[in-house]
Amino acid sequence: MVFRTSLRAGSIGLAVAALSTGAALAQVPATAAAAVPNKGDTAWMLVSTLLVLFMTLPGLALFYGGLTRSKNMLSVMSQITATAAVMCIVWVVYGYSLAFTGGGALTSFVGSFSKAFLAGVTNETTSDTFTKGVVIPEYVFICFQMTFAMITPALIVGGFVERMKFSALLLFVLLWATIVYFPMAHMVWFSEGYLFTLGALDFAGGTVVHINAGIAALVGALVIGKRIGYGRELMSPHSLTMTFIGTAVLWVGWFGFNAGSNLEATGGAALAMINTFTATAAAALGWLFIEWIVKGKPSLLGMLSGIVAGLVAVTPAAGLVGPMGAIVLGSIAGVVCFFFCTTVKNALGYDDSLDVFGVHGVGGIIGSIGTGIFVAPALGGIGVADYAMGAQVWKQFVAVVIAVAWSGIGSFVLFKIIDAVIGLRVTSDQEREGLDIAEHGERAYNI
Repeated sequence: MVFRTSLRAGSIGLAVAALSTGAALAQVPATAAAAVPNKGDTAWMLVSTLLVLFMTLPGLALFYGGLTRSKNMLSVMSQITATAAVMCIVWVVYGYSLAFTGGGALTSFVGSFSKAFLAGVTNETTSDTFTKGVVIPEYVFICFQMTFAMITPALIVGGFVERMKFSALLLFVLLWATIVYFPMAHMVWFSEGYLFTLGALDFAGGTVVHINAGIAALVGALVIGKRIGYGRELMSPHSLTMTFIGTAVLWVGWFGFNAGSNLEATGGAALAMINTFTATAAAALGWLFIEWIVKGKPSLLGMLSGIVAGLVAVTPAAGLVGPMGAIVLGSIAGVVCFFFCTTVKNALGYDDSLDVFGVHGVGGIIGSIGTGIFVAPALGGIGVADYAMGAQVWKQFVAVVIAVAWSGIGSFVLFKIIDAVIGLRVTSDQEREGLDIAEHGERAYNI
């Protein structure tokens, strides 16, 4: 993300020197011409934006929904859909402004309200890309970043499905986005943000999206508590078929997530694309084989979990490392996330229902720190200015620690406040009945 420009992460100017014309040869003073968006870049970013939306609806909804018990399928889809809708509105009202404008004395940590309600944005305004003088329409950039803001809190839902009040979730999403997500996006992706100026690399959201969401989900699972019967009753996924469909949609949509973060239809997008292929495949195989060795059977759920772990791990590195580095990152993520979702989770006894922390939190940490290693040109990466592996890994470590602390502390405080005001958890009778009926008055299946 070190090359991110203007509103995404750093300002390098919108104007380029105008080419001389015949009139200029007649000693008419040359003037700077405003950069004009390239139609190919614009089209690619429009498609990428839709792909990221596709990840959330229906991808994440089907992936999470299939992993729950049938009596909670509809509630999970409702929570994810409502979260996406809330974030869409909040983003254009003030989220975009807090994330991608200067914030005066607080600009290292958060932006201002100068573009609240999209003030000053028109179909003529533009946002910079990686390349000086290359721009895309600002509305396109706003929509692309909106989809990131929509999916990040939706990921958190998986940590405490089947037991949280719908009203409490919506209030949490609103407050969490304001206190945690927007400042983190600003710190990582805006030119004046603390982690950006530090030189930490995050191409498409390892800290902003995955560590942020993974830690919030873990905190939520701990504060809300375990599901009734957890560890004593069978809580198997009710439809691995739907989880498979959701995983496939996530992998397809992730190309918009990663390759779209290049902001241009160039070789950088192609690099992010091939890395999203290779890291994901390596993680799927890593999880498959380690599970086969440990448990004696290779499971579909294991492969699907590995796919998501690989997608998560390559996100911060996608446009910065080479395909071989991506394979190593994916392989490590597949194996390590397997142990966190089984051995570590069982040993500590927490009920992170759908392994949001085990996959997104742990995978995001692996990818974020690994980016500092595999960005090295000697290992196939694109390199960064004045690169030294030790120094870069330290910057990545600092970014991870800040993301963990920012999300962990912020999420804990918000959960506690909401619990005191309206309560976080449904009643035990409602939980046993299932949230489809108890919270929404309808069933996912009527057979």
